[in-house]
Formats: sequence, structure tokens, C-alpha cells
Amino acid sequence: MTYELNVAHLYGDLMNTYGDVGNILALNYYAEQMDVKLNVSIVSLKDPFDASKFDLAFFGGGQDYEQVIVSKDIQNKKQSLTAFIEDDGPVLAICGGYQLLGHYYVGADGEKIPGIGALDHYTLAQDNNRFIGDIVIENQEFDEQYHGFENHQGRTFLGKDEKPLGVVLSGKGNNGEDKTEGAIYKNVYCSYFHGPILTRNGNIAKRLLVAALQRKYPEQDFSKLASMPIPATF
Repeated sequence: MTYELNVAHLYGDLMNTYGDVGNILALNYYAEQMDVKLNVSIVSLKDPFDASKFDLAFFGGGQDYEQVIVSKDIQNKKQSLTAFIEDDGPVLAICGGYQLLGHYYVGADGEKIPGIGALDHYTLAQDNNRFIGDIVIENQEFDEQYHGFENHQGRTFLGKDEKPLGVVLSGKGNNGEDKTEGAIYKNVYCSYFHGPILTRNGNIAKRLLVAALQRKYPEQDFSKLASMPIPATF
């Protein structure tokens, strides 16, 4: 049987700072190792997000100018994206995408930009400072370490039912205060890791793909794929 997954690349023409589109390339690479075909579609300004058509979504980061534009348009997708997330739809959200899934973020100029509140976090600004540099975190539940590069002005604080992607071993993470980095809610994985994250942390890619397969093909057994060793980098 040939398995296929339909992937929504949210605002892929606008939100692609620091090569975040590389996460799509990484997903394709790991999907090929699992004999899965990915069909990727960009869902951008004025495009509807039809939750019934997609099995996985990726939402990258952008500059402030693009993020403000996206913040307005994404309100039209709020209901369908939230429904997808609540129905265990797998999502990877990086930096600006991570922020916009929350309640709001405060831009560098102090403006409060609304998100969609699908996740219960919020993001504040820093005064004349950014978190920049290599970062290493540990996810104790999965007994895994993740490596990446962070470059963000925002300070994100997690809310109800959100777990961090990991505990910071070196670097700043979500806010430089509570040692958390990223967020996990249902099958949503959020992070400030650029690099992009999936090129150095293949287990996250595998987890997203297996979750999407199990959701789309519930009658099939994907336990072998879930336990399949996968290279940490490619």
C-alpha cells in the first residue's frame, strides 16, 4: 500500500526567515525513508485552510512586516486551524508561526499583534535585545536532546495544557527565565529553533509523520515506523 500525506505550508511565500522552508525539504527526506509520498501546498493570503484536505501543517517564521500582514489574514483561518489542532492534526510551528498560534505577541515597536489563540501562550517583547546563538534542549519524556540556533526578540510564556518541547541545557529558550524552549500541545510542536530544526533533529520529523499517518490511516499499524531508527541529521 502506498501512503500519501497532504501538507499545508502556511504562508510559505511570506514566512521563510532563516531558511525555515528547509523543514519541508527535511520532511520530504524523512518521508522517503518511510516510503511515504508528501504532497505540499502553500496556503497563503486569502486562501482558505480546509482542515479536511490536510494531514500535516508547517508554519515558519517571518520578519515583523510579513508577520503583521499574516496576523490579519490568519484570523480568517482561525476556526479551521483550531479545529485541525483540536482534532490531533500534526503541526510544526517555528518562531513567528509559533507566536501566531498563541494569543498575541508584542512587536519590537511595542504594538500588540493578535494571534489566533489556538494554543494558550503569549509573547512579550525585549528592550534592545535578542536571544541569538546555539541552543541545546532536552526532552525528558522522549529521552532526546535537540540542537539548533535561536534568533528571536520575543519572550514566550506557556499556558494551560502546554508542555515545553524541552528544557534548556544551553541557550535562552522561550524567555530566558524559566528554562523552557518551544511547546507541545496534542500533535503540535513549536520552537524557536532555526537551522532548520528538522535537519538536525530527525526524531521530531518522524514523530510528526507517524502522527499524521496514524490519524489518516487509523486501520493500519505504524508501530514499526514509530520505532524505526532515523538519522538525527541528513
